[in-house]
Amino acid sequence: MSISKKAMRAALSLAAVSVIATSVAAVSPAQAATASCAGVGTYAKQAGATVEIFNSVIGQENARYQAALIPFQNCTGITINWNGTNEFESQLGVRVQGGTAPDIAMIPQPGLLAKMVATGKVVKAPATTLANVNKYWSAGWKGYGTVNGVFYAAPNSANNKSLVWYSPKQFKKFGYTVPTTWKEMMSLSDKMAAKGQIAWCGGLGSGTATGWPGTDWLEEIVLRTQGAQTYADWISHKVKFSDPKIIAAFDQLASWMKNPKYVGDVSAIATTTFQNAGMGIPTAKCMMLQQASFYAAQYPATVKVAPTGDVWAYYLPGINPAVKTPVEGGGEFFAAFNSKAATQEVQNYLSSPEWAKARIAAAGPAGGWLSANNGVPLSAYTNGLDALSAKYLADKNSTFVFDGSDAMPAAVGAGSMWTELTNWFTGKSTADVASAIDASWPAA
Repeated sequence: MSISKKAMRAALSLAAVSVIATSVAAVSPAQAATASCAGVGTYAKQAGATVEIFNSVIGQENARYQAALIPFQNCTGITINWNGTNEFESQLGVRVQGGTAPDIAMIPQPGLLAKMVATGKVVKAPATTLANVNKYWSAGWKGYGTVNGVFYAAPNSANNKSLVWYSPKQFKKFGYTVPTTWKEMMSLSDKMAAKGQIAWCGGLGSGTATGWPGTDWLEEIVLRTQGAQTYADWISHKVKFSDPKIIAAFDQLASWMKNPKYVGDVSAIATTTFQNAGMGIPTAKCMMLQQASFYAAQYPATVKVAPTGDVWAYYLPGINPAVKTPVEGGGEFFAAFNSKAATQEVQNYLSSPEWAKARIAAAGPAGGWLSANNGVPLSAYTNGLDALSAKYLADKNSTFVFDGSDAMPAAVGAGSMWTELTNWFTGKSTADVASAIDASWPAA
């Protein structure tokens, strides 16, 4: 895909900012002089070496990455050129094909990683990086950094999409408890409906990306009912949308998010923006919303996001007991285009708990940066929502999958799937929706 849903959502939910690509050294002499080596770990000193990390991070997040890298640079003498641009995906291909590949690229999609590996320019990860990933990440995360059985890229940040937003204050008022199983969640929905409440909020509107929340809901069901292997076969189209397993997932989603008893006017979901979908939760205009960890940013400062506040989140429960701790999310991966000693040393550091802790610290109390590295204690997060999300992302026994539509061909994942899920909520039949998406799948 030319742009990930994560990036598109950020663009739609934040104020527009005009940013040009930057290519600057991450540390100044004055900063380096005051930086501390504490907590960095032991890495070979290579004074004078420079490593470029090409990426799509711009604005304030760019500055936070640069700040987090200062201790490593100060302690090793390696200057990291953190080169962020809003034209990353198009420019990466141009650079690789033109013989000016960066030392390392931070790649946001498994499909783009596979595309880069196919050029023959990406080198496999060094032994220490591989050892770190084997030790600190679940098999699912390692798998997304692996192409054709070869491990290339260590994970970086992560986001948790398997959450449900609710109001602790309203739950307390009405005597509701947070469900821990799917059956309990549906029973709670029935109790809310019996009181005349809208149990589930929903919104598909997102400008040119309208429909993407619906793809997430379907993906959550497929994962929770069928497991990671069927999910992987589905996003590669070995299992078609018209397959009985996927049709069953549509049916279960219909009993949840297309159920008038739970959502009220079903068609209104198609015209409500995802940003506004959960705004009624603090006042009990609707009670729950399935959305990712980043949804917290949609609430104004007057809304308290806290375990006992106006809004908070709980983990979306599993359905099939054989699928252990299902989690859908996304993230980025560090892939290298050479095996220089300095490049490998940076790869090793970026796959370590020390790096994740430094980056979390750079985010500050506001949070917003997560790692699935289980070498990072939850106490490292000063933001409670980040800690909640990381608890499931970093679970070694979790069944983690990448956002399905982000991993599908763009014509489907950012095209027909968005459109047809929207049509489904306005009355198009499941069979017709599945057939249309299957027909849109690229032949190659």
